[in-house]
Amino acid sequence: MTQRVVITGMGAITPIGTGKEAFWKNLLAGVCGVRRVCFPDVEMDQYKTRIAATVEHFNLSEFLPGAKKTKYLGRTSQMAMGAARLALEDAGFELTFEKRGVEIQGLDPFKIGVVLGTASGNEDIFETGLKEFYEDRGPKRTSPHALPYQLISSVAAALSITFRCRGMSYVIPTACSSAAQAIGNCYRHLKAGPEDVMITGGADCAITPIIVAGFQATRAMSTRNDAPEKASRPFDRDRDGFVMGEGAGILILEKLEHALKRNAPIYAEIIGFGMNCDAYHITIPEPEGHSFIRAIQTAMAEARIGPEDVDYINAHGTSTKLNDVIETRAIKKVFGRRAYDIPVSSTKSMIGHLLGAAMGAEMIATVLSIRDGKIHPTVNYEFPDPDCDLDYVPNQMREVPVNIAVSNSLGFGGFNAVLIVSKFQG
Repeated sequence: MTQRVVITGMGAITPIGTGKEAFWKNLLAGVCGVRRVCFPDVEMDQYKTRIAATVEHFNLSEFLPGAKKTKYLGRTSQMAMGAARLALEDAGFELTFEKRGVEIQGLDPFKIGVVLGTASGNEDIFETGLKEFYEDRGPKRTSPHALPYQLISSVAAALSITFRCRGMSYVIPTACSSAAQAIGNCYRHLKAGPEDVMITGGADCAITPIIVAGFQATRAMSTRNDAPEKASRPFDRDRDGFVMGEGAGILILEKLEHALKRNAPIYAEIIGFGMNCDAYHITIPEPEGHSFIRAIQTAMAEARIGPEDVDYINAHGTSTKLNDVIETRAIKKVFGRRAYDIPVSSTKSMIGHLLGAAMGAEMIATVLSIRDGKIHPTVNYEFPDPDCDLDYVPNQMREVPVNIAVSNSLGFGGFNAVLIVSKFQG
C-alpha cells in the first residue's frame, strides 16, 4: 500500500533565528545574518573571504539538559540534536528527558528513523584532532573520541542514540543537495517502508579554517568583506559568489494515517520528488541544466501537476555567477511563459549557504509560505541581470496564496534534487 506523507514538525537553528517562528519572522523582515568572522590562532589576512553567516550563542545544554555524552560532539551533531528536539516537540510528541537520553512517549522506537544530510559532518572535530596530532600529542596520545565523533555518520548516530530511534538511520553526504536528498529519501521510505515517522533534514557547521580555505580556492565565494550584509545577492547583476552559513533545519515526516491517528499538526504534504546527477563536472553545473530540468519534471510528474499549478519556487539561488543563470534557464525551460508569473525567492540571500543543511532550512521556509500565504524576499536584489529575468520577490516579502510550492537544490558533483509540497487536503 502506498502511503501519503506529511510534514508534522519543524525545528530551525539558523544565523537569523532559533525556532521556526523566529526564523520565519526574520526571513519575512529581510534580516540578514552575514557578518565578519575570525578564526582563533589564524591570521585572517590570509583569507580573501572573511565573512560568513554564523549562529551565535548556541548551547546544546539549553536543548538537552543533563544529557550525558554530549561534550565530545561536534558542532554539526549538536545543532542537529537541538533542532531535532524543537521539531519533535513541534510535532506534538511528548519528550521525557533522562541522563542517558530522551524518551519519545507513545512511539515504538523501531517505527522512527533518522536520515540526515550533511556535507562535512563534524569538521571542527577533525581539524582540532589534526592540529593536536601534528603540534602536540602525536599518535600515542590521540583521543579515543577523535575518530568516532568526526565521522560523517556520527551526525545521524548521535541523534538516533540520544532520542532512541531504532528504525533506519544514515547520513547522505551529497554536498549542497544532502538535506534535499535526505528529505526525499524519507518521503520514499515512508510511502512503502515499515517506519511511521522519520526525523530528517540537515545540519552543517563547516565555517572552519580549512573548509573556508578550500572553498576560497574554488573562487566561488563572495569577497565583499566591507559590507557583509550585502554579500549574498542571488540573481543580482553584481553578485560575486556565495556566502557560507551554518545551522540545522530538521523536519518530522509521517505517514498520513499515523499523523491523523494521533491528531498531529499537519503543515503540508510532500507530493513529488526528483533526484539525479549532471555527470558533468565536480564543481560546475551542466551549462544547459539538462539533468536539473529532468529532476524538476520528474518531481512534477510524480505530483501530477503542470506549470499552471505551481504558486511559488524556493530557489537554490546561491549568488554565484553560473548557478543563478543555469537555475533561471532551467525554470524557464520547464515552465515556459508561466515562469515569469511564478514568484521565485532565495533563502540563502539572508542565511547564506548552509551547504548540506541548506534544504533543511529552505524546506521549512517553503512550508511556512504555504501555511501563511506569504513569500519571503530575495534581499540585496538591486541591479537586474538580463540573464536572470524572473520575479525574484526583490527585497520585500509578498502576501500571496501558496497551495503548491517547488524547492530546488543543486550540489557540487552535479547532484540535483527537487521537492514539491502542497497544502494538506484531507
